[in-house]
Amino acid sequence: GLSQYSSDPRTEWDLSAYSTREQVLEAVRNLRYKGGNTFTGLALTHVLEQNLKPDAGARLEAEKLVILLTDGKSQDDANLAAQTLKNLGIEIFAIGVKNADEAELRQVASEPLELTVYNVLDFPLLSSLVGKLTRVLCTRIKERSHKETAGSAVKDTPVNTGPQLSPTDLKISAVTSKSMHLAWSPPLKPPKKYRVVYYPSKGGTPKEVVLEGAVSSLQLSNLTSHTEYLVSVIPVYDTAVGDGLRGVTSTLPLSSPRSLRVSELSHNSLRLSWKAAQGATHYLVLCSAAPDGAED
Repeated sequence: GLSQYSSDPRTEWDLSAYSTREQVLEAVRNLRYKGGNTFTGLALTHVLEQNLKPDAGARLEAEKLVILLTDGKSQDDANLAAQTLKNLGIEIFAIGVKNADEAELRQVASEPLELTVYNVLDFPLLSSLVGKLTRVLCTRIKERSHKETAGSAVKDTPVNTGPQLSPTDLKISAVTSKSMHLAWSPPLKPPKKYRVVYYPSKGGTPKEVVLEGAVSSLQLSNLTSHTEYLVSVIPVYDTAVGDGLRGVTSTLPLSSPRSLRVSELSHNSLRLSWKAAQGATHYLVLCSAAPDGAED
């Protein structure tokens, strides 16, 4: 599967889209480059929520590997998102090109770093990594699979992620200019915990709150006014991640001053008055001369 990202991540194809090597190579040849920002944390969250799900082709019993390819320093918190994936047993390989931040690559990648972190000076040099990376990936999959099947301890978590593992009925209420309240109906099988991820839809640093599985509501505060927010509630189990709930809501605009009046004009002064804006602590008053021909 492959997702491409800048400000907003985009799934190019899911794990279940192609079944032969030739089909994958043809899809790569037809891939169109997506320029823009570098919101790596948002991209990793997208991969977890959208691409590593059974309905996108992810098999519950299969090893989960994410290969991150980036040519810049992340503009949001990539480490927080990466840690969430690693806590769920997902292994991350980090490959940097050109202006990638080596320290950030090492922070995001899984241990041991000598096998999971790579950095090259330019895109054509990526071809030099293919052989080694292929061998490392295949070896890691075999090692991890062997560890988890040793002693016939095969994971028996059901593939079904319907109502048994997934919360329903996300309700967003009590919306103000800087807060909102979330509530949902828990799944039949209570999760170990919930991850609640929220961020402005037009790009911004994703923030995350982790809740105990017995909790099914949350108050989000310190939000930006008059901003559309995307919200995801993801149930996390010991060996699986259930389908998440998603919602979108805009915070209210801040109240504005009203009824501006001008009085007491003289050759070099005037008095302004207005009805107060609720909650305002200061006012900024800007004054400039009207251009020639415009009304003063």
